Amino acid sequence: MLRKMYAILVFACLLAAPSLGQTPQSVADPGAPLSGYPRKALGLPTAQELTTATYVRDVIYGHRDGMALTYDVFKPKSGANGALVVNMVSAGWRSSWGPPEERQARYQWLIDKGFTVVALYHASAPRFPLTDAVADVRLGMRHIKLHAAEYGADPARIGVWGASAGGHLSLVAGVMADDGNPAATNPLERSGNRVKAVVAYFPPTDLDVLLGDRAKSGAIDFDNSLRAGVSPIHFVDAKDPPTLLITGDADKGVPPAQSETMKAAFDKAGVESKLVQLAGADHDFYVKGDPVKTDAYANQAMNMMVAWFDERLK
Repeated sequence: MLRKMYAILVFACLLAAPSLGQTPQSVADPGAPLSGYPRKALGLPTAQELTTATYVRDVIYGHRDGMALTYDVFKPKSGANGALVVNMVSAGWRSSWGPPEERQARYQWLIDKGFTVVALYHASAPRFPLTDAVADVRLGMRHIKLHAAEYGADPARIGVWGASAGGHLSLVAGVMADDGNPAATNPLERSGNRVKAVVAYFPPTDLDVLLGDRAKSGAIDFDNSLRAGVSPIHFVDAKDPPTLLITGDADKGVPPAQSETMKAAFDKAGVESKLVQLAGADHDFYVKGDPVKTDAYANQAMNMMVAWFDERLK
């Protein structure tokens, strides 16, 4: 009965999505919805899908203000390909936990291809600013890479994917990676966190340009002098992994110029990258008055994401 009630609630939220999309949420809005998923992926997994994966729950990779920082692992029951994809769970730099049994539908495309998936959570707005989120996910990637073999994955075959704020954090994981600091006090900081491939949907890349003189609140309530240090655009170099950027060419929440300048930086550094711009799509791939096309774009992006990892991690 509870499961049925939950499904009805999810369905009602999906029906409301087009009206929300008429005023796309700002990337800095801590109440922003999950981004870049087809409507099916925002619902509950089917009974059959639930038989395709096992979970490693609530893995603790660190602490902030006495609270645990965690991730969940989704392991395919059959056909595992030895590669792992980390999803940055973040919308408006708000990282909302959900039980693996309810979140699995978001990852079914990858699980069906044999990928192990990690849902990585960070200290969340409105209590913590995005500068903390950046530090958290960089630490989390070290833990995931160090323990990947325990989840049946090769630590040399890890990809990262996210949308909007999660896209920003995916680029952080790609371009701000390192090989660890042998002198670090935290033993985990001595481990590297480099990844092999990145996919970012409509990501913020230059926070000075994106945020401008916007009023400070929630995730963006931190000193402007720190913006450059959490902007992926300033960290691109030749060591960066192949990166796929997908955005709408009518995105008003995170303008496509954010992805265009990132692509130019990758090109200048000689890094393999690709930029796909979906015609008429606003933030979250929303097309005003056309929920069918909106969903088609979200499905197209998911298929491109899976193909990118399938080619570069397998």
